[in-house]
Amino acid sequence: MSNSVSFALWTHQHQKELNTCPPPTIVDVSSFPTISTDVSDSFHPVIKEFQSLIEQDPVIYTAFHQMFDQVPREPPYDKDPRGEAQVRHYKEMLRRFNQIIVSAPTFEPNDFVGFPINAILNWPMGTPAGFLAFTNPKVIAQFKKMFDVWSTFLRSPESRYVLTDAVDGWFGPAAREAISNFSDTFICDEGAPYHAFHSWEDFFTRRFKPGIRPIHSPDDDAVITCACESTVYHITHGVQSRDSFWLKGQPYSLDHMLNHDSLARHFVGGTISQAYLSSTDYHRWHSPVAGTIVKAVQVPGAYYAASPAMGFDPSSQCLSQGFLTAMATRALIFIEARNPKIGLMCFMAVGMAEVSTCEIGVKEGQRVGKGEEIGMFHYGGSTHCLIFRPTSNITFMPEYSVGAVAQLNTCIATVS
Repeated sequence: MSNSVSFALWTHQHQKELNTCPPPTIVDVSSFPTISTDVSDSFHPVIKEFQSLIEQDPVIYTAFHQMFDQVPREPPYDKDPRGEAQVRHYKEMLRRFNQIIVSAPTFEPNDFVGFPINAILNWPMGTPAGFLAFTNPKVIAQFKKMFDVWSTFLRSPESRYVLTDAVDGWFGPAAREAISNFSDTFICDEGAPYHAFHSWEDFFTRRFKPGIRPIHSPDDDAVITCACESTVYHITHGVQSRDSFWLKGQPYSLDHMLNHDSLARHFVGGTISQAYLSSTDYHRWHSPVAGTIVKAVQVPGAYYAASPAMGFDPSSQCLSQGFLTAMATRALIFIEARNPKIGLMCFMAVGMAEVSTCEIGVKEGQRVGKGEEIGMFHYGGSTHCLIFRPTSNITFMPEYSVGAVAQLNTCIATVS
């Protein structure tokens, strides 16, 4: 039976329902942004490739139209979280991407400082079509290509132009308030141009001065220290091998978090603590225990996927952090602690939006001391987890509670 005959038969069978359908909604499109047909003429090759991907794949093409259509037009959704007019078309999105990948982020006093792409996509991430778009493997791969281009610029000396004391510079008045005592805290030269940083990336991955974050009880193997300068997001016990991580409670699903690694079985029923970093934080990771690296694994994942249960999140992916442990790009470092009461544990770094690169700095068989650097995040938002076995009797310090700011190398827990 042909499609036309099938459609005619269906129409005849459902004529009553069709007669009761409401009339079509007439929308005034005069206020919609006009997108020039030649907007792509000056696009960078990687953005042209992104445009071709969208326009040649019918599923992706549909998603990149619907995700903007599904964002309400009334406040606050008429503007992105930075207060700019909400992007309503994929070509305008690409035009902005084209500008962003050849520029460095300026400082701005809001939650989206350093996240210009995240701000554009924040409301679309909360739509059903946005979820389909941002979990599509082809789209994820294209974002990776785009971020590789942007990373090249951010590692270049040309990216330093934002490292000034201008109003929107990273050493300006507002930035100095957000990152207090910068010159006394981080290795730099306040008297040199750009504080002697070689690039924006060099600034982002800056190091603490010696002695700024001393290691708590370095010789006491019963003490577990903070692996990242971060804010506590969640602590949970009795985690399951597989769980419904996409639901509102976002329970941890170990098998998905650890990418079905053979070591995941050791942590079933165990404990997870999760804490997140902001763009103004220190972005290097340090071992929470003394021990030996058992395995270090890179896990590719999505960049802008958000939990479908959370809807529109004004704080980007912050409300989806549990969900992201199973979905986002991440790094796994399994450590056999010197203290047998801790035994095997796992440090997991999770990239959130923008470049989201997780660089592992250790290798299998390497011995690490408590507080020793083991890797770093390269530009982007981030969160991390410490995962312990059920037989490890972990007691977290009372001050290490949800919402608390935890400084690197401080005592966060003990084992008995």
